[in-house]
Amino acid sequence: MTGAPERPWLPGGMPGTGVTKLFCFPHAGGSALVYRDWQAEAGDGLAVLPVQPPGRAERGRERPHQNIESFVDDALDDLGEAFTGDYAFFGHSVGALAVYLITRRLVERGAHPPRHLFVSGRAAPQLPDNRPPLRGLPDDRLTAELDALGGLPQVLRREPELLSMFLPLLRADLAVNETYRHVPGAVLPVPLTVFGGDHDPRADTEELASWLEVGSDPDLFLYPGGHFYLENRVPELLHTVRTKLGR
Repeated sequence: MTGAPERPWLPGGMPGTGVTKLFCFPHAGGSALVYRDWQAEAGDGLAVLPVQPPGRAERGRERPHQNIESFVDDALDDLGEAFTGDYAFFGHSVGALAVYLITRRLVERGAHPPRHLFVSGRAAPQLPDNRPPLRGLPDDRLTAELDALGGLPQVLRREPELLSMFLPLLRADLAVNETYRHVPGAVLPVPLTVFGGDHDPRADTEELASWLEVGSDPDLFLYPGGHFYLENRVPELLHTVRTKLGR
């Protein structure tokens, strides 16, 4: 990938022709940086495109979204023209909800849908969320919850000022996830692969398996670990992605 970013949502720019584009949406509080090392594992023919939502990194002055509908609208406004040719989606946690709803919107519009939808680390969208919401917790309790999930970077543990700057973004992303209310729709005419950790307190095996009801030719892959299992499973996960994409 070369040149300056053409779209705020794609800080790395667009790849050349002849590759499969894999748009990767981050978890709550995450940024495009979480997919920084994926391209090295992806190999030839698969271009990893880390997506940068508002409110983080170079987009830090922008207000993050607090509901999924505005998130999807904004993403489609900026990225819609990029969703062409040979492409697929990957999303982890709230990113999984985002790519599901973006795919659903594209299908409903009669637009060119992704060749494959990869979701990870979130309960299926049609299931009610019976867990206590996290977005309104006091800072210390929210930090403890994130730490227990394994999602609190060491730098934030050491730097209280950075942590105080990070928590509003995290709360906004949690609101995007926690305020979602499912509207039933048709099964997506897109192949679906589900990934998850076998000890994820935010998405147990049954909740992950329920994704299989919403996509075509579905498959489920479980790995040892919790909510951030994928940090140690990138080569295996991308091997599965390549296999599913015929790469």
